[in-house]
Amino acid sequence: MKIIPTLQELCSLVGQEISVSDWLTIEQSRIDQFAQATGDHQWIHTDPAKAANGPFKTTIAHGFLTLSLLPWFFDSSIVVQDVKMGVNYGLNKVRFPSPVPVNSRIRGRIKLLACEAIDNNGQQITWELVVEREGHEKPVCIAQSIALMYT
Repeated sequence: MKIIPTLQELCSLVGQEISVSDWLTIEQSRIDQFAQATGDHQWIHTDPAKAANGPFKTTIAHGFLTLSLLPWFFDSSIVVQDVKMGVNYGLNKVRFPSPVPVNSRIRGRIKLLACEAIDNNGQQITWELVVEREGHEKPVCIAQSIALMYT
């Protein structure tokens, strides 16, 4: 866990990798819950028997499931102590270069790309997250996430 005392100190780290999250195992139950929540029940995600004969030989996580875990990657790896509130502002470029087979372990590498002052003692923070799968060189997700953080 990277503890940063102030938002100002965080902003002095633009261009650097700030932290690496814990590993998270993606189990079939999480994939099924995501399918239930989103209505995306494509067999490649939810039918282990059919997926065993598919291109990945097992079920894989939804790309949007991986993307939805961005808050978890942040929460498990970074605390900015003087931030009273953070708001998700959106995403820039998002790509899913490789799949996340069921029971894979993934983690997020978090780099600070930009800090821009905004009203009400805030900063617009642009992060780059590279989500990697244990034992594989190619990332499973690369995304730029934008947050508004207030002290």
